[in-house]
Amino acid sequence: EKELNPEQLRVVNAPDGPMLVLAGPGSGKTRTLTYRVAYLLEKGVPAHQILLVTFTVKAAREMLDRVERILKAKPEGLWGGTFHHIGNLILRHNAERIGRTAAFGIVDAEDAKDLIAACIGDLKPNTTETRLPQAGVLEKIFSLSVNTMQPLSDLVVEHYPQFTELIPFIECVAASYRSRKLKTNLLDYDDLLTEWLKLLQENPQIRQQYGEQFRFVLVDEYQDTNRLQFEIVRALASVHQNLLVVGDDAQSIYRFRGAEVNNLLEFPNIFPKAAIYRLEKNYRSPPEILQLANTSIRQNSRQFPK
Repeated sequence: EKELNPEQLRVVNAPDGPMLVLAGPGSGKTRTLTYRVAYLLEKGVPAHQILLVTFTVKAAREMLDRVERILKAKPEGLWGGTFHHIGNLILRHNAERIGRTAAFGIVDAEDAKDLIAACIGDLKPNTTETRLPQAGVLEKIFSLSVNTMQPLSDLVVEHYPQFTELIPFIECVAASYRSRKLKTNLLDYDDLLTEWLKLLQENPQIRQQYGEQFRFVLVDEYQDTNRLQFEIVRALASVHQNLLVVGDDAQSIYRFRGAEVNNLLEFPNIFPKAAIYRLEKNYRSPPEILQLANTSIRQNSRQFPK
């Protein structure tokens, strides 16, 4: 109680069930999340039954460090990290179900471009007649298609209309890219999410296993989740329904990367029993900046007012 304001304390001490925490800028959401985790642990929830998902390695490290400082002990077994980190751990435990071994490699964006370039070379396209998209462009197209769960052809028409006539070729490259990764025991960053979701959707017993295990699921920066991440979170929280998401619709800026602010805006409709909390006290900005920001945000057609 000495460390938190009343808004933060209400979230930390909240009862079980789905929760939407609307956190304005500088409102102490990291502090609130870490104290919530510490509170659950002190209540006797085993660490391995708590999953804390963040968007950057730095944020994950900071939150886990803070939990350790609050408790004055390392919470052994606590699941915490980025979506990709958690996906990596779970897929290595179930690698045979996705056609890999537990020692599968992970290719970064640069390696992915090289692999796609090799796939283009294998197809021996006639580059004298048509200018083909470079491997880096195709890597972005494939990634956006995956993260928005949008068919490749539809995405090209919408976002890259200049390549509409090349859709059959682009789909061939995508198929070759998938085949190469499978043959060489590789996954790219997007596969860590797609294969994780596929694992949960196609294996009811595994979905039930992780649904049972993760009694409490906490997600940071929820306004930046994409459809893939939303479906993963919903599957993991399907058994206990103890899903706490923290976000701010007015801070959603990653649509170009596949983020879907509707995941946050529609949360109360998807989880009708959700409790809604607001963190509205800003510790970061002077009143003049807040007034300007609030005046601008007021124009948003769809929002949770704060």
